[in-house]
Amino acid sequence: MASRVGDIIIDSNDPERIAGFWCEVLGYRVFARDETGVAIRGATTSPDILFVRVTEPKTAKNRMHFDVCPTDRGQDAELARLLDLGAQRSTIIGSGSWVVLEDPEGNEFCLMSQRIPAEPAPFHDA
Repeated sequence: MASRVGDIIIDSNDPERIAGFWCEVLGYRVFARDETGVAIRGATTSPDILFVRVTEPKTAKNRMHFDVCPTDRGQDAELARLLDLGAQRSTIIGSGSWVVLEDPEGNEFCLMSQRIPAEPAPFHDA
């Protein structure tokens, strides 16, 4: 037997704001919220992502990050969309095949040039 990732937990100063950003980026939706944070989920994609409220600010480079891939457009068009959503270019330099960005709380992520088709399945509540 093997283990499987159930949830990805991300510390956040403003869980509502950062969950909204990542919902727009990934096509996810909020499926749970309480005083500790906000959880988002894809239609058929797991794991869920939980944004947990913390008071301390981010102070160093992430030890883990997302690589996101466009689903229906090229990298340049997706980069423009992500910047419009509130992403910022990072001071970390990517390569020719990826661009390093930061979400609105400064968490680094990479926009890859490779396209991965979107999953067409509708959302199902758990």
